[in-house]
Amino acid sequence: MGYFRRDIKTWSKENSSPVTEADFLVDDYLKQTLLNARPNYGWMSEETIDDLVRMEKKRIFVIDPIDGTIGFIRGDDGWSISLAIVENGVTIAGVIYAPARDELYEAVAGKGAKLNSEPLPWSSKDNIKPIVPAAEAVYKQFEIEGLEFTRGPYLPSLAHRLMQVATGKLDICVARRGAQDWDIAAATLILKECDIILEDVCVGVPKFNREETRHGALAAMRDNSLRAPVHSALKKVYGCSNDK
Repeated sequence: MGYFRRDIKTWSKENSSPVTEADFLVDDYLKQTLLNARPNYGWMSEETIDDLVRMEKKRIFVIDPIDGTIGFIRGDDGWSISLAIVENGVTIAGVIYAPARDELYEAVAGKGAKLNSEPLPWSSKDNIKPIVPAAEAVYKQFEIEGLEFTRGPYLPSLAHRLMQVATGKLDICVARRGAQDWDIAAATLILKECDIILEDVCVGVPKFNREETRHGALAAMRDNSLRAPVHSALKKVYGCSNDK
């Protein structure tokens, strides 16, 4: 937070996405702190060069030091820090913290999820039309699929955006192809503990700590009866990796 809404150093990575000195600071701190506590765990982070030795580990930390860096640079408050422990490809503990909003989401497999120490999911008003933030192309395909919806607010952090489905502020959250393990590992478990399934629309529930860390188009929703039209729309807009 000492770097938020201040003039800070920024760089562009090879994929043209931005990174700041705050990203590296958080990454270094978490790596030192967590691996000192669990030296036998592997490590995967957006801001650390990948080492496939992690695949030999039973458990690894999966970290996004700042998810939503573009929003962080702009001064938006919807960025977050995402931490997960993955065991044999499945998340067993996850934390997502949005410091500027002081929202702490957490879950342990089989023990439920919490927001600021209070149990999730929260009850929410049933919306006649589900609230969903998405790209314009996805909205158009929703209309073709016959899905009625309300356009929702966009948050720069995918992890934090997914948490709005857990709280009921959003009914559906979708993402284009290309999300990485560190974007969704913690969110996948927190949602699961709220009886909400995050799926890659092409292959199903994501698996983590593989050689390929990227995933296909993603969807999570509170009303599973909407699964078919939502998945169909995302496949038509974004395709699947095996499409020719």
